[in-house]
Amino acid sequence: MNVTTAPAPHSSVLLEVEVPSERLDREVAESVRRLSRRTRVPGFRPGKAPRAMLERVLGDGAILDDAVERLVESAYREAIIETSTVPLARASIEVVQAEEGKPVLFKATVPVPPEVVLGDYRAFPFAPEIDEIDDAKVEKVVDELRDQQARLDPVEGRPVRAGDYAIVGFTGTRDGVPFEGGSSERAPVIIGDGRFIPGFEEALVGATIGEPVEFDVTFPEDYPEPELAGQPAHFVATVKELREKVSPEADDDFARSVGDYADIAALRDEVRRRLERNALDRARHRFADRIIEYAVANATVDPPDVLVDEEVEVMHDEMKAALARQGITEEAYLKVTGKTAEELLGEMRPDAASRVKTLLVLSRVADAEGVEVPAERIEAEVAEARERYASNPRLVEYVGSERARASLRSSIRRSLVVERIIDDWLAAHPDHPALPHVEDPGETPGSAA
Repeated sequence: MNVTTAPAPHSSVLLEVEVPSERLDREVAESVRRLSRRTRVPGFRPGKAPRAMLERVLGDGAILDDAVERLVESAYREAIIETSTVPLARASIEVVQAEEGKPVLFKATVPVPPEVVLGDYRAFPFAPEIDEIDDAKVEKVVDELRDQQARLDPVEGRPVRAGDYAIVGFTGTRDGVPFEGGSSERAPVIIGDGRFIPGFEEALVGATIGEPVEFDVTFPEDYPEPELAGQPAHFVATVKELREKVSPEADDDFARSVGDYADIAALRDEVRRRLERNALDRARHRFADRIIEYAVANATVDPPDVLVDEEVEVMHDEMKAALARQGITEEAYLKVTGKTAEELLGEMRPDAASRVKTLLVLSRVADAEGVEVPAERIEAEVAEARERYASNPRLVEYVGSERARASLRSSIRRSLVVERIIDDWLAAHPDHPALPHVEDPGETPGSAA
């Protein structure tokens, strides 16, 4: 068997294979034996019908087609091994010649891992940027803590203000006719929170309890109900109850109420320390992102279509999961956006290609840096995942598979190589503040930042 190889477009290899005619003769004889055993030919016992009678039943060329199909399949596998070709996906095969008494000729276009040519990925012209933590940011967290402990007090003797909590009864009409979903006896409304259609909450500012107010609003163009999208409506609304949020004073008693703090100054000090640690963690992550962007920008690689297709599927699954968490079906999303499924997938393709390029470049950088993942790290991650998904037998089975382990290994390896580059940069710049990880700040005042 003769095999020649040549580069082909889109990260693929063209294999041109010539198989001796003797092998085709043997495959034809095997096809006759195999097909005659499972084909009913009148007048002959299973496996005893001659080729001519068999072809009368199966049709002219059926035996040769079967023999060629099996021969090409086995010859392709041999060619892959002989040329050390690593397929990314199923090859596209074209049979050029398949006649008895002549060599079988076929071409196989095989998608293969692309060549990644690295540029510079270490001499980047930038440094980590650490956010400054000032008094205003500390006070913002303290205010958020105060807001969490605020109480809602009844309002008397004044009209509605922005920020108030109201119970509102309302009726909406279009051309004088009430519409479905446009009325409520007791709807909770936070004035200015933006949960109702634009203009509704603003129209309630200045209203007094028990006095009806009338106003017109227009539904947004992207409103989920098509019959209301972009349409005007008239509302009559009455504020039935009104409360205002009253936050505790930022004093020593408040500080002691949220934790083991001697006074408000101690609380502010702890908030500042946690904000500063979080700022270092954000700086490290942003630094890592910029290093990755720098390495990818300087590398040369043409992501294969097959990998981009797979990444589009991943992104599609991610989108459907995100929609499901919001109680939205993909069909409803497509209807609102006015897109077809094909258009949606097409819009994902550029980002998918970018993601694939990033993964390929980081894997190549890991090769160049000699980064490997300890087996015990993989097993620890697998054990943790099994525990996390204990209630889902299918996921438990998957996380323990070799495919899942390979994916996990690649992910950890890419992360490790970026962390190594960051640590090396910090070692070369001892005057720069350390950038430790803050994996879990916990349920503390600083976690509100």
